[in-house]
Amino acid sequence: MRARSLHITEATQGRLRRLNLYTALPPIMLAAFVVVAVDVHTWWHVLVLAPGVIAALVAFERWTANDIGRVALPCLTVAAAVWPLGALVVGSPNAYWGVTSVASLAIPRMPRHQYLAAAALVAFVAGVGASRLLIDPAETAIGVFRLLSGADDVFLKFVLFPTGVTLLVIVLSFVGERFYDIVQELETSREREAELAVIRERVRFAGDLHDIQGHTLHVVKLKTALAQKLVHSDPDRAADELREINDLVSDTIRQTKELAYAQRRLNLSAELENAKNLFEAAGIRVRITRESEPEARTSEMLGQVLRETTTNILRHAQATQVRVVLTASGITIVNDGAAGHGTLELRGLSALRQRIADDGGELVATRTAGEFTTAAAYPAGGVR
Repeated sequence: MRARSLHITEATQGRLRRLNLYTALPPIMLAAFVVVAVDVHTWWHVLVLAPGVIAALVAFERWTANDIGRVALPCLTVAAAVWPLGALVVGSPNAYWGVTSVASLAIPRMPRHQYLAAAALVAFVAGVGASRLLIDPAETAIGVFRLLSGADDVFLKFVLFPTGVTLLVIVLSFVGERFYDIVQELETSREREAELAVIRERVRFAGDLHDIQGHTLHVVKLKTALAQKLVHSDPDRAADELREINDLVSDTIRQTKELAYAQRRLNLSAELENAKNLFEAAGIRVRITRESEPEARTSEMLGQVLRETTTNILRHAQATQVRVVLTASGITIVNDGAAGHGTLELRGLSALRQRIADDGGELVATRTAGEFTTAAAYPAGGVR
């Protein structure tokens, strides 16, 4: 799943970068044309400036394909050579465009020393631009004063403007890369939520399967043991028990199919009758009080509580009597034959407790003075 999430997030980033390719490439190509057209004064100037433009366009295309690492070094080398040649030989104040573009795409993707590389880029652009002042014939002793005052035209075009633009572009590149990181984090979070939803559904299915088959298997065990005792002394009663076992297994198969196809619905009245028959078959006196009928969705969850509690009583308690009280908002099951005090922890009830809590209800299981009490209740309005 993690590999799949990584693939999806990379695919999302790829789509965003391709969108950048389609939307940003035309203005970038226009800017590249302007850079060359404005600064070219003779044919060989094209040979000096064009490689920087080409390197920038190649780097941008590879960046949109999430493959900037493979071409970063050669493109950066070419573009870095164009800036000093353009500034010192051609006299182009825009020749920095290539190295700034390539570096702004590559530096944020570096695994480490990103800020050091960004500072080195700004220093390189400023240093090359400043070197133009040393060879410009217009620079004299008076020009030094003008340089310091920031008013000199050469200083503005070759140092101040390229350095400022480079600094701005590299900052925006870091911000943009952080945006892609956030997109990746959001995509990963969405995938984890989907994975958790699948896990929760599997746990819910396992709980329902336990409710069906765990309950049935224990009853089958009890009835089989009873049939074995009666097979010689009361063959007819043993045959009845075996028929009930067959019917119970058939019903369990039906319920399992319904569960698999999301068609299973518990009937609380049927569960009450089934619990009564099971308790009486085990020699346990049972009294059921139906004060009122719960809502349909509440009824289904209360039926699961009754089924799980019935199984627990038959398996874990030495009960002689059971009281079941049904109200509009919940169900209470009390049985004797419980040792100890305090809160009872059973895996089946723990799973139901969480599901009922998620629906806005409460399930409590306690034992006091030799009695088990299992109570599930919902506030007015039933299941959320």
